[in-house]
Amino acid sequence: MFFKYGKKESDYLKSRDKILGDAIDKIGHIKRTVDTDLFSSIIHHIIGQQISTAAQKTIWERINSKIGEITVDAINDLSIDEIQKFGMTFRKAEYIKDFANKIKSGELILDDINDKSDNEIITQLSALKGIGVWTAEMLMIFCLQRPDIFSYTDLAIHRGLRMLYHHRSIDKKKFEKYRRKFSPYGTVASLYIWTVAGGAIAGMKDYAPKKKAGLK
Repeated sequence: MFFKYGKKESDYLKSRDKILGDAIDKIGHIKRTVDTDLFSSIIHHIIGQQISTAAQKTIWERINSKIGEITVDAINDLSIDEIQKFGMTFRKAEYIKDFANKIKSGELILDDINDKSDNEIITQLSALKGIGVWTAEMLMIFCLQRPDIFSYTDLAIHRGLRMLYHHRSIDKKKFEKYRRKFSPYGTVASLYIWTVAGGAIAGMKDYAPKKKAGLK
């Protein structure tokens, strides 16, 4: 399954900003995979923090091989030590166990989360151990398919904005200008700006000042 958007969203963004509009035309429709299973996605994100994609994949495969489908009951049946032995840190194992316990006890009800506002979801998800604001925002995009997520804490968004608009840096004021301009389809704008940041358009460069040799 891919993030759902179409001509309405693309045409709106093109009408709001010619530079982004030109990028949209050059790139075409973007297919970004989504996963509607929020429970397993949260666990996947906790595992993946501060490790390589390859390491995350290896741990995930071990868990799937051991327990099959990643469900609340399956995780709750494991001890923290058993979770840790899949190859993650003890702290991450604690975070995963704590999250599963909150679901099992009814303290957190994921089935109701899509009825909440964006800010309410960010507050609720980022209150979980091991989940920060950026991770909450990514879950809102790639699980909940929220249409208007434009993350200030996402480094690739900053890079893409610098490349598109020839900025040397993106402060909060500049960012808010773009966020307001792209709303209510900030998520689709994010998809294109991420793609720009990844080098999809030949000739574009990052205008961030280069660090001088010897400086850290």
